[in-house]
Amino acid sequence: MKVLFLPGYYKPEQAASSYLWDNIREVCIQAGNEVVVYAPLPTRGISDETRKKYRKRLYEVEFDGRLKVHRFRMIKEGKNSLQRALRYALCIVRQTLNGCKEPDVDVYFISSTPPINGLMFPFFRLFHRKRKILYNLQDIFPDSLVNTGMTHKGSILWKIGKIIERITYHFCDEIVVPSEDFKKNIMAKGVNEDKITVIRNWVDENAVINVDREKNSLFDEYSLDRNKFYITYSGNIGYTQNMDMLLDVAKEITENEIIFILIGDGVARPQVEERIRKEKINNIIMLPFQPYEKISEVFSLGNCGLIISKANVGNSSVPSKTWSIMSAGRAVLACFDKGYELDRVINEAECGICVPADDKEALKEAIKKMYKNKTELSKIGANGRKYIIENLTREVGTEKWLECIKKQNINK
Repeated sequence: MKVLFLPGYYKPEQAASSYLWDNIREVCIQAGNEVVVYAPLPTRGISDETRKKYRKRLYEVEFDGRLKVHRFRMIKEGKNSLQRALRYALCIVRQTLNGCKEPDVDVYFISSTPPINGLMFPFFRLFHRKRKILYNLQDIFPDSLVNTGMTHKGSILWKIGKIIERITYHFCDEIVVPSEDFKKNIMAKGVNEDKITVIRNWVDENAVINVDREKNSLFDEYSLDRNKFYITYSGNIGYTQNMDMLLDVAKEITENEIIFILIGDGVARPQVEERIRKEKINNIIMLPFQPYEKISEVFSLGNCGLIISKANVGNSSVPSKTWSIMSAGRAVLACFDKGYELDRVINEAECGICVPADDKEALKEAIKKMYKNKTELSKIGANGRKYIIENLTREVGTEKWLECIKKQNINK
């Protein structure tokens, strides 16, 4: 069987859930399938030097020829929304052509990043009716735009998003979602239940492990005091993440021992850095994205790991970094919509605290509670690690994906 991946981002780019696609590709190859990837030149989270290097590596072969990677030239990703939208549109055009031209494809594997990927589907259906389209929905669009305040229901952008959403769901053969909340969301929009499969995201429990503070190289690399109490956030620094409220909380925390560490990049990072500088918020340290090889050090850096989001995203978002925090044996501190999967898992696993999104006072109290009970956090973190081992390992997740991909070929 030949599986064609058309990702918006591909290694060495760093994105929150990129490891999932790497794991899925690898298990496909191990099962004897041929995997082909068409991806734009890397742009996100890399240096100009690295980008130049890949200009000369437009074609790569790995796994004894079972993985073929084609890269095409593409403009860099800009910081503002219009620049990003332009790049997305150009990538869609190029990947549509590549997807139609690639011979002997059995299954298209396409994810929801960028959210306009579904516009490729009608063309694939027109030229290759027997090929199956498997869609991995990690971000529900245009719900995400409304939730982040980038638009509102009834706007032109929202109406365009609804059209793209209908096209996407109509033309794909199967939609894989990471939670029951996602399933309920799209079923309410008219998607047949038979078309939806729930496969929860996972973490590579062998790649993300606890690293004791004394052995964690990041403390030395960035001259961090090992005696402080650290709250770490790692991932995208964008509009969905409620960074303004987090900065307000940091300003109002008076305990000198409590330090916030933000690791990552995103469209909102310049504004965050500007506020820190202007308002002299001295208890926040910002670090760049770290290579995947340091993922254990990243998620072991803090006494607890932070998940933060604006309100009303619970039915359209499941932050995968939560599983990495738990796998590293760290307590989870979440400021997120109550009643959804993230909240349910934290309570079931007894691995942290979840307070309502946008509730600044509740978040401050949760921070103070963890700080006062910091000696108990290792036990709480161990609960999270135990939950991962029992429920959300790489082996469990990738086997479910492999069965889903095989099913597409059987149903042709």
